[in-house]
Amino acid sequence: MSDLPDPRRLEELLLGGELRYTSLDAIQAAGVSEDFARRLWRALGFPHVPDDVVAFTEGDVAALAGVAGLRPTGVVDEEIKLRMARAVGQTMARLAKWQVDILVEAMTDPLEAPDQETLRVVTANAETHLAELEPLITHAWRRQLAAAGARLLAARGAEELQTRAAVGFADLVAFTRTSRDLDERELARLVERFEETASDVVAEHGGRLVKTLGDEVLFSADTARTGAEIGLAVAEAVREDEGIPDVRVGMAYGPVLPLRGDVFGTTVNLASRLTTMARPGTALVDAGLAAELRDDAAYELTRITRRRAHGLGMIQPYVLRRR
Repeated sequence: MSDLPDPRRLEELLLGGELRYTSLDAIQAAGVSEDFARRLWRALGFPHVPDDVVAFTEGDVAALAGVAGLRPTGVVDEEIKLRMARAVGQTMARLAKWQVDILVEAMTDPLEAPDQETLRVVTANAETHLAELEPLITHAWRRQLAAAGARLLAARGAEELQTRAAVGFADLVAFTRTSRDLDERELARLVERFEETASDVVAEHGGRLVKTLGDEVLFSADTARTGAEIGLAVAEAVREDEGIPDVRVGMAYGPVLPLRGDVFGTTVNLASRLTTMARPGTALVDAGLAAELRDDAAYELTRITRRRAHGLGMIQPYVLRRR
């Protein structure tokens, strides 16, 4: 007989409380409107739960009441609450899946269904380490929030509120061909190794890893010099790691639109186009970033032939190297 808890018991274990409320009971206990509760539930990324299913805990009720009870101000209204909830839901969904995948991958082939022993160990780890990991998640969030707040406060004057940043892409060379030569587990490890290398470099230099796209990462930095250092350092770190193919790096400097943790705008598009133009192991930058670095003795800029970039017209790329 299996010593695994049934799905309901596992859910109660991870939620930290007994499943005792239907959705209508939870809404009534929280003292909120049904419309708001259902919109919040969707914003967090959860599917509809039939009204007669007991699926909610005291923790759910407290969370619902807490969000609804946030004092309205000139900034925090109901729509802001829902947008904040959506940010939390999407981030936590990825985090939870990532953490479960790490545990399962450590014990079995990711393409195979986990066996009973794997499920037992994952469950035991959840029970043992959940209380230890929860404070770390809160602390990391506070640290990231503090860093984001510090960047915001560093902007002084109307002109600086128009966000200018260095943005860059690092793209694995010949990834499609490489993926054909590896099995799925080897490919997953290659991507993870590349992302780990790039994220460590970005963090070390004080930039921000905006997102990972499998064979590509997008990063940003507040200054042109920091962006240049990150781009060159990523290429160097990958070159020194025999387990990762070369990368191409493309970077640009100019106005960007930060939105929902991402960055948008012509500067981002330009960096992306430059990445596709770069030779393996090299970094290309746009005229804006080149102008910012022109008087910096640490770098050498070589102007190359102007190129046509789709949607952007003719652009002037520069090869960036250390002196």
